[in-house]
Amino acid sequence: MPMGSRLGASPEMIERNMSLMLLLIVEKTGPFDIYAKEVEKEKASFSHYNILPLNISGQRQPVMEIPEIKAAVDLLRKIDGLPMPRLDPVSAEKETDVPTVRDLFDWLWLTFGFQKGNVENQKEHLILLLANIDMRKGANAYQSDRHNHVMHSDTVRSLMRKIFENYISWCRYLHLESNIKIPNDASTQQPEILYIGLYLLIWGEASNVRFMPECICYIFHHSHQYKNTIIPMCLFMEHVRQDFDPPFRREGSDDAFLQLVIQPIYSVMKQEAAMNKRGRTSHSKWRNYDDLNEYFWSKRCFKQLKWPMDSAADFFAVPLKIKTEEHHDRVITRRRIPKTNFVEVRTFLHLFRSFDRMWAFFILAFQAMVIVAWSPSGLPSAIFDPTVFRNVLTIFITAAFLNFLQATLEIILNWKAWRSLECSQMIRYILKFVVAVAWLIILPTTYMSSIQNSTGLIKFFSSWIGNLQSESIYNFAVALYMLPNIFSALFFIFLPFRRVLERSNSRIIRFFLWWTQPKLYVARGMYEDTCSLLKYTLFWILLLICKLAFSFYVEIYPLVGPTRTIMFLGRGQYAWHEFFPYLQHNLGVVITVWAPIVMVYFMDTQIWYAIFSTICGGVNGAFSRLGEIRTLGMLRSRFEAIPIAFGKHLVPGHDSQPKRHEHEEDKINKFSDIWNAFIHSLREEDLISNRERNLLIVPSSMGDTTVFQWPPFLLASKIPIALDMANSVKKRDEELRKRINQDPYTYYAVVECYQTLFSILDSLIVEQSDKKVVDRIHDRIEDSIRRQSLVKEFRLDELPQLSAKFDKLLNLLLRTDEDIEPIKTQIANLLQDIMEIITQDIMKNGQGILKDENRNNQLFANINLDSVKDKTWKEKCVRLQLLLTTKESAIYVPTNLDARRRITFFANSLFMKMPKAPQPFCFCISVLTPYFKEEVLFSAEDLYKKNEDGISILFYLRKIYPDEWKNFLERIEFQPTDEESLKTKMDEIRPWASYRGQTLTRTVKLEHRRTVQSSQQGWASFDMARAIADIKFTYVVSCQVYGMQKTSKDPKDKACYLNILNLMLMYPSLRVAYIDEVEAPAGNGTTEKTYYSVLVKGGEKYDEEIYRIKLPGKPTDIGEGKPENQNHAIVFTRGEALQAIDMNQDNYLEEAFKMRNVLEEFESEKYGKRKPTILGLREHIFTGSVSSLAWFMSNQETSFVTIGQRVLANPLKYVNLHFNIVL
Repeated sequence: MPMGSRLGASPEMIERNMSLMLLLIVEKTGPFDIYAKEVEKEKASFSHYNILPLNISGQRQPVMEIPEIKAAVDLLRKIDGLPMPRLDPVSAEKETDVPTVRDLFDWLWLTFGFQKGNVENQKEHLILLLANIDMRKGANAYQSDRHNHVMHSDTVRSLMRKIFENYISWCRYLHLESNIKIPNDASTQQPEILYIGLYLLIWGEASNVRFMPECICYIFHHSHQYKNTIIPMCLFMEHVRQDFDPPFRREGSDDAFLQLVIQPIYSVMKQEAAMNKRGRTSHSKWRNYDDLNEYFWSKRCFKQLKWPMDSAADFFAVPLKIKTEEHHDRVITRRRIPKTNFVEVRTFLHLFRSFDRMWAFFILAFQAMVIVAWSPSGLPSAIFDPTVFRNVLTIFITAAFLNFLQATLEIILNWKAWRSLECSQMIRYILKFVVAVAWLIILPTTYMSSIQNSTGLIKFFSSWIGNLQSESIYNFAVALYMLPNIFSALFFIFLPFRRVLERSNSRIIRFFLWWTQPKLYVARGMYEDTCSLLKYTLFWILLLICKLAFSFYVEIYPLVGPTRTIMFLGRGQYAWHEFFPYLQHNLGVVITVWAPIVMVYFMDTQIWYAIFSTICGGVNGAFSRLGEIRTLGMLRSRFEAIPIAFGKHLVPGHDSQPKRHEHEEDKINKFSDIWNAFIHSLREEDLISNRERNLLIVPSSMGDTTVFQWPPFLLASKIPIALDMANSVKKRDEELRKRINQDPYTYYAVVECYQTLFSILDSLIVEQSDKKVVDRIHDRIEDSIRRQSLVKEFRLDELPQLSAKFDKLLNLLLRTDEDIEPIKTQIANLLQDIMEIITQDIMKNGQGILKDENRNNQLFANINLDSVKDKTWKEKCVRLQLLLTTKESAIYVPTNLDARRRITFFANSLFMKMPKAPQPFCFCISVLTPYFKEEVLFSAEDLYKKNEDGISILFYLRKIYPDEWKNFLERIEFQPTDEESLKTKMDEIRPWASYRGQTLTRTVKLEHRRTVQSSQQGWASFDMARAIADIKFTYVVSCQVYGMQKTSKDPKDKACYLNILNLMLMYPSLRVAYIDEVEAPAGNGTTEKTYYSVLVKGGEKYDEEIYRIKLPGKPTDIGEGKPENQNHAIVFTRGEALQAIDMNQDNYLEEAFKMRNVLEEFESEKYGKRKPTILGLREHIFTGSVSSLAWFMSNQETSFVTIGQRVLANPLKYVNLHFNIVL
């Protein structure tokens, strides 16, 4: 190969060429065989890794020095007592290909035939899970004894409980014996690791089958049943090693499990998806994920599917009603497994069927209110009248009719699913229909027979203990009809009893519950605690009382009188024609009058819900301390409490008493660091200018003064105001002190300026004689303050002159980019002028301070300017100049509306009720973002390309973000002369525009990782903090077409690939998962497409492949594009929590600091035993300034949607599933 081509080749091509050269050397040279084998053994030392360099030799990475990681690795490498699988005869002949078993995952790999990429991926996954859980369980973080750390005994058990919760529940539901068997006297955690490892490997290999959790349980059940036969329980105690033949093996391939287990199930799913015809086929003619998964909700899957799975089973039948095939000289007819439990029939009748209880309640209530309003008095008390009450009882006849309608719709709408229903379910539907018909006959008949019997409310209740024989039979029929509802109400009240019954797997209990609900595996006993139920019930009771009272007094009752009048007017003489010529009453007019009222009656419940949700959400927000800071004025008035609130919620506390006092000081310093990081992020995003940044930051030189140094925007204009106060006070110091102390910020500003001025002078002066002059002035001032004679001994009206001189001095000190020597002379002259003003103009008796008979040189001739280069010292000068010169109030700082919103929201959120930050480790979390072909980074052509209106993207962004464009030009220190000059700064303009669009660049800023790393720097070294951030946070972008874009010749696709690659190079923690399509040779000499799920990261110049897992087929051929894109990449995520966000979303730095508190909601004790597994997050629509409609939708999200979600969370116990974090 020519040298030029090798230099320009990619790392993959170089590695492939080196492998070919190594192969030639091994084949042609005998003496070098040993060296070739050694090279192959050392090849793993240079392989790429994701987070943990498990197979990398040489210098250990800091992440591998974390004690919990070391303990988890040691736990996986305990393979003592395991029988070894016999090797493949083909592989055994090649000595170099003999695999070695180094840990439990290698053992599972050789036993079950999993893919090597899947094994390495899940191995790292389990190590990180164990390490992170163990970190949170251990309280002795970063102590000396952590070097000999041993995994906590409860760590593995808690992980097992979480992973196998569904499997255990599935076994109990099917009355199966669980295959998870842990000996009570086991001296090792090897069985638990094998259980978890096998499940994770099955889950990682499952591809689209991951959408069928009970199918995975079925596979795990049989796989581990075989493992239990390989490893008898006695081996865990006796440590006897035996060899065995693996159950899954394909000659010359490492995807045996994929081909023999996953591939057949995937083929069925693909055939069913083909029947869908992209949504054009009826729902009853094809099976989706749920239908196939529900096949494993009954024991018939064990009888029909068996293990190893029988390819002749009905489950694998092609999508035809009947298929006949020849097998062993006989004809077998097998029926395709139909849909189960539910078949969707699209009809408007679902409006009644799905909400039948709501419709029944409103119809019956309307009937009762009309009857009461039609009574002579028309008041609700009329129900005690016997005649009115008897008429009200007719609502049960209406209820019977509605129940009959519901039973009829159940049969009609489920007709296509009847052949897939169990016999018990068919009987249940038929019996419900029969009972509904019976009540529809019995109630009207008995009512007609009891019309002549006078009855009333009092007589109705007294008759239960009186003579039952004289009671109307209709009352007994009503009581019997209401009996099931009474039992339902009792179960509703005694909620724990109902929850136990519904979750029970007992056949006797299921028989008694057979009438109320079908036998389902999911959604059993999904009820909250009693307190939540009471809040939920009270909310709806109050809402319905208000709604019904309004409907009765405002809608129904006022129409009764006019309706009576219209009904008895008689027919009028029509000039044209009559709609109802044979009616004796004006029924058409009555219908016309009542129709709008009836419509409003059924629709105004939503209005009442909006009213109640607003009231309840407002009260709930007030008790949660929301909205304490809504404006910049409120921010200024409450800013002193912000560091305290910050330390209370976002800084972990110390349990030890001696460290608490020191920890309180650390909280203030931590707040300053995070506040400054927040302000600097606003400047990096060009939301504020340089001057606004300087006004908002807290100085890093904390402790130089005796008062807390607040941000200058709080102290702005305080010094000019104090100078005016000093000028107006002529008599006593007490009056001046009283005026200054009226505003605490004025006092802080005066003290800080006074002490900072002397600090700067002290750093500039070198000569001892000059220092004596300054010390004398300082002592004279301090003495006057102590004696309260400052007003008498100083001419305070000359202070503005001194302030102007100090302003000039600070301007010179900040000119560090010029030559220092000329500035030295000017600084010395200014210092001399300042001293003369102080001693001659301000001090009444200060003429002798500057006199020094022993002075050999001029005053301040020798000064030290080395401090000018110090960043902290320069910040001090900038801050002092702002305090001295800012005369206008900074109440409008910042001016950018988005910056204001973010600052006020962050400050307000610190006063909310939230879980405290964990100490010192938080949950580990992964963020998963799906990407298809959206914009990654705007190109120059995209920015200048004009639309049909002649407007380009860059022109549009500059017009809607004028202040941010101005701040951007200030940041890059560039002033464009014309449009052409902007093209020289496209490298800076492209990211600026992309951060204001819905691009991938905006989404993957990895703000959360920065916060995790910064939170660990107080507990560990910098390298260890980075290592902990790596294992605590992972960001995976599922770029479905990244592989296609990489090899595409289309310029746009190639640009997307390069932009994504640049993002990986910019953010080393970013990972990209994509579906790779490869042409592979088939067995018949042709080629076929093979699909892989690949994970890559950024290397030095190119992407580096980490894992490659073969897929049973193209994932997007089944289901929809977005969920399948996320599903193939979810195996590469890490941690206990997963946040799924769209590509057009963003995460602010200041909000990322609260992510640790958000994750603590998963372990909050306020939820009792049923802790949440999904957390909903509110969103901010950043495109609100695009148009009036976008502005309306943005405000709607901020107001009504946020309040609505707050009410759904409490008291209604619901969560928004759109933008969420899943545990």
